[in-house]
Amino acid sequence: MKRCLPVLLLLMILGCKEQKLDLSGEVPIKINDFVAVFPTITPPFIVADTNLSKSGDTILIGTKALLQFFPDSSLTTIVGKTRKLIIHPVGKIEKEKENYYLLRFSVPKKNSRLGVFVTDKKNNYLASKELLRTDNEDGYVHFVSINREPTFLISQEKFGKENTLQFSRTGWVYNSAGLFIVVINDSNEDPKKTGIINPIDTLPKKNKYSGDYVQDKKNYLSIRDTKKANTYLFFIHFEKNGGSCKGELKGELTINSSGKAQYKANGDPCVIDFRFEAREVSFKEQGSCGNHRGIKCFFDDSFIKKKEPRIPKKAK
Repeated sequence: MKRCLPVLLLLMILGCKEQKLDLSGEVPIKINDFVAVFPTITPPFIVADTNLSKSGDTILIGTKALLQFFPDSSLTTIVGKTRKLIIHPVGKIEKEKENYYLLRFSVPKKNSRLGVFVTDKKNNYLASKELLRTDNEDGYVHFVSINREPTFLISQEKFGKENTLQFSRTGWVYNSAGLFIVVINDSNEDPKKTGIINPIDTLPKKNKYSGDYVQDKKNYLSIRDTKKANTYLFFIHFEKNGGSCKGELKGELTINSSGKAQYKANGDPCVIDFRFEAREVSFKEQGSCGNHRGIKCFFDDSFIKKKEPRIPKKAK
């Protein structure tokens, strides 16, 4: 029996070596093995461009291995056309309807980037987005913070004149339409550079409820057409308490025959009820919309539809 022990130990060692996962991509990988290399992240989670190179596991994932599970176009969204990459898993966030996989991509002697890939619960690819990169030479510290929803808040900060902190923040969520959308914009930068920008202003407004519903220049709701007659894109911006409390949200609405609609998007706890009557719209938040407004104001108001200017008829 003692003579057999060395042989058994040798077989066990060889067996362990054979079980080592090959992540080069030269051989097929099981999805469960691939997912297992991502440590679970429990938000809140923050990473900055100054420490991005230290984030993530030491495990290396080959580009070919990644492309076994995510399409080439998803990689292009984050790193462009280059495929000479060093890839590290950073972690995964598991939600009720989808999973989020964070990876760090490094291009030797150039930069590092943080990207997120979204899948359904069967790990079918849905979307991807770049979150952070290290080659910004603008004097700002760039970072991304992720909360439980998750909302990906991409921020930049620097100290300006008189040692005052200047910042801009943009919050992104993945929605039920399969897209990353902006749900929050916040900045104290130069107003000439960061004035209110209506992201849907130039889209068509031919359907029944389309148009601009306004109180003034800083309080308005824009409704624009989609391909479906009763479904609309909307953008709402308001400023209360002398501009000290602001709210902003972009999304999609389906308005029923009685003029009622509700904003409710996958991954966003915010819920807002809308009611369209004649040339007026009223809205009131029902869910937690703190990601889209200040803490001392709410989505709760009514606006009047702005009359469209008449287009003069051409003389015959």
